[in-house]
Amino acid sequence: MAEILETLMLISFGISWPINAYKSYKARSTKGKSLTFLILIFSGYICGIISKLINPAYMSSLSTKWYVLAVYVFNFVMVGTDLLLYFRNQRLERSGEAA
Repeated sequence: MAEILETLMLISFGISWPINAYKSYKARSTKGKSLTFLILIFSGYICGIISKLINPAYMSSLSTKWYVLAVYVFNFVMVGTDLLLYFRNQRLERSGEAA
């Protein structure tokens, strides 16, 4: 039951990341974005993934509880995508200023 609740929490947090990444892609701007916030969230997902991988009790039941780690990885990828888009947009802003 704890893993299901953890997964629901991760889904609740992570449901906005694909939308946020899409908006970043379309906006081509860093306005309204916080690099510090993105890095902190990204780091948090790294810690969550590592905590699962080093937990012997979780790893011994991975075949039945894989979905928790899968949601962590999905959120990690989405935040990573938004982080990369931040740097792309920052570069686009700089080249726009130079032109």
